Amino acid sequence: MTVTKTTNIHQIDGTEEQIKAINGLSQEFDVTTERLRTITDQFVKEMRRGLDHDGATVAMIPSYVSGRPTGDEVGRYLALDLGGTNLRVCEFDLKGKGDYSVKQQKFVISDELKTGDMRDLCDYIADSVDTFLTEHCSKPGPNEEMLQLGYTFSFPVLQTAINRGVLKQWTKGFSSTNAVGKDVALLLQESFKKRYLPVNVAAIVNDTVGTLMAYAYCYPETAMGVILGTGTNASYYEKTANIKKWSEQENPAGTDEMVVNMEWGAFDCERQVLPITMYDNKVNRQSRNLHQQLFEKMISGMYLGEIVRHAMINLIDQYLLFNGESSPILNKQWGFETAYLTAIEKDKTENLDETKEILEETIGIPSTTLADRQMVKKMGEFVGRRAARLAACGMGGVMMQDDKVGQECIIAIDGSLFEFYPNFEGLLREALSELFGEEAANKVRFALARDGSGLGAAIIAMMAHKQQQQQQ
Repeated sequence: MTVTKTTNIHQIDGTEEQIKAINGLSQEFDVTTERLRTITDQFVKEMRRGLDHDGATVAMIPSYVSGRPTGDEVGRYLALDLGGTNLRVCEFDLKGKGDYSVKQQKFVISDELKTGDMRDLCDYIADSVDTFLTEHCSKPGPNEEMLQLGYTFSFPVLQTAINRGVLKQWTKGFSSTNAVGKDVALLLQESFKKRYLPVNVAAIVNDTVGTLMAYAYCYPETAMGVILGTGTNASYYEKTANIKKWSEQENPAGTDEMVVNMEWGAFDCERQVLPITMYDNKVNRQSRNLHQQLFEKMISGMYLGEIVRHAMINLIDQYLLFNGESSPILNKQWGFETAYLTAIEKDKTENLDETKEILEETIGIPSTTLADRQMVKKMGEFVGRRAARLAACGMGGVMMQDDKVGQECIIAIDGSLFEFYPNFEGLLREALSELFGEEAANKVRFALARDGSGLGAAIIAMMAHKQQQQQQ
């Protein structure tokens, strides 16, 4: 038997045992170039399965959004964005030439609403829209046309039309009852009707589809929309001829291409290729959606802090971190937020003073040494780097499926992880270089599509409404 000797690449001002431990974690969270290629190849296989038949792990859901925005669209449209901790209500005034203005307001979604009855959640959403229109906009009069709304619903939905979608399962900590298997657009429309709100749900939109369409409003050549925030997902334009599970009856307009909502967070739930650690297993065991969304649990903002928390607790139990001392906050699920990782990653002070403040003042660790702080910083680096490299595998799979490798390619990305986590874009590009070579990787342009899901939903609502008018 060959024994592989561990090289201590990562140096800290700690004991030999601490140095050995942190280098062991580095190896656990590493995704080698060979593993990158294996995961990317598996991504392509699972994408093709999803395009071929329903019930595949990566669902590859047709969005019923065809065509591309031109940037010349005009009009006043509403957008509703439900997908995480906040509900966002917006009114977009599209002015053409890629220009627009927006009014918006955020409403907090409580844990009670996330886990209660779906009707209560829809009623709260309708009340929020009513409040927004009353305080910030004007409602249509009795003889005026209803306001058209694009509903960005960032959960797995089986769409049967552009404004019809049945919830497949909850993700991101939601578990509302009487929702799975129901049409979420109709449920919301019923809540609007109860309040006599002159608002029509014109389109139900996944946030990745919205992100893609929003950036395409300014740059029609955009190839992919990706969410890297609280959760993660991707969408892209696929040739309808490749969507084998679709019949001609489901594509009455005979469009050549359609945006596909991948639902890539579910990738490899069979655990064939993902480099799952004991810390990932602990996060999964304690989650509300056991054995689901494993890919999302390894790369999205909701879970990265929790992965590091479990790694920290493991080292504390071995007396290798914080002198074996924890705190009530750190012992609690979700006690170590991904936002802390971002702040610690940005800490460039010599003694990691900002990290010390987070660990001691915010988290409540009795005292920390420089070595402790260095170890926590390293753990954040390992988990963040792994997240970027796994996300790059998904993007690489889409590029291979869509024949974009080696071509100019714009990937629009929305989400706090991409926007705020230090050097996330550089880590994505590094992984793509390992997959396809530096020249091909440099032809990819990552574009921050800030709040793209709201604008995209408004654009899709406009396109859906115009299409409906033409059919009448």
